[in-house]
Amino acid sequence: MKKVVVSEQKICKGDRCFKVKNLQDSKRKYKKIFDESIYGLILWDDEQQITEINASAEKLLGLSEREWIGTSINEIFENDTDMKEKWTKHVGLTIKNGKNDSVFSCEYSDGTSKHIEFSSQHWLIEKLNRTMIKDVTEKVELEERLRKSDTLNIIGELAAGIAHEIRNPMTALKGFIQMLEASIKKENEIYYEIITSELMRIDSIINEFLILAKPQVIKFREADINQIIRETVDLLNAQAILNNVQFQIHYDQNIPMVYCEPNQLKKVFINMVKNAIEVMPDGGNITIQTSCMDAMIHISIQDEGGGIPEDKLKKIGVPFYTTKERGTGLGLMVSFKIIEEHMGTVKIDSKEGEGTTFYITLPINFQKMN
Repeated sequence: MKKVVVSEQKICKGDRCFKVKNLQDSKRKYKKIFDESIYGLILWDDEQQITEINASAEKLLGLSEREWIGTSINEIFENDTDMKEKWTKHVGLTIKNGKNDSVFSCEYSDGTSKHIEFSSQHWLIEKLNRTMIKDVTEKVELEERLRKSDTLNIIGELAAGIAHEIRNPMTALKGFIQMLEASIKKENEIYYEIITSELMRIDSIINEFLILAKPQVIKFREADINQIIRETVDLLNAQAILNNVQFQIHYDQNIPMVYCEPNQLKKVFINMVKNAIEVMPDGGNITIQTSCMDAMIHISIQDEGGGIPEDKLKKIGVPFYTTKERGTGLGLMVSFKIIEEHMGTVKIDSKEGEGTTFYITLPINFQKMN
């Protein structure tokens, strides 16, 4: 019987050399690295047939457990027309430029979404292409927060000067209008009311500018979130009735007291509930829910309005961007700032024709976090 001799191959890179016993041993090592990579990896040929895919890729793409090798990579996105179009464009740029990076927002069957980065390289080796897949949700959200923070600082500096310049003549106008009130004839009363109303609106906008322009004196204390929402609903109930809007409120009675600035949070809820009323001119329901989970308070405010298109949804909270005819876009921006100061988050979910939901989370132990 012949003795099997394992041949050794010497591989050198620069001044460093190492030995590989045989090709099979090398393949096993690379296969293990490929399969256990924390990043998703897909190898595909020029017909876009998958030749290799690892578990991380299947998890990141939310794929069901099936044999994907030998199938078209387009089948991964067969239930998502938008993603299929984006992938086709990504592949085209990869082939044209040799490599391409794209970040897509992927929706999962459980209703969650993530920002996924696809980094593809054409002909990593002859007739074989590679796509690396990474979850970059935290990075994208951090960049968005930094962008909004920079914008907020710039707006704050502008706001300080604008508010000062407007407030001085405003004070004079309000004073003279009040002096003229007694001499205004009855048939001209409506003009007086319009002028007074518009001056009050300008004053309200100036106050929103000032909130952005300088730090507010905030007195934190323990408060009942459910009670703050009750007071908000009581305040806006008359406006809701006039617009044929009903409140559906579901309070979690086991929510603990929260360390917060009640008046600031009430301002947030007033802004969001008023928006909900205004987007339902023909009436409807506003559903408000509170709950407690994982040391966080969760509040949702849902309307039955026309919803917000996806391209506009991304701009909500940007200064001076508004979907309302007479809005300034400052109300929600101020609200986002207040929630941020409470170490909380705001997320918006909206579908055209179905309505919009604001999800607010607040930490119970905010006092300890500071």
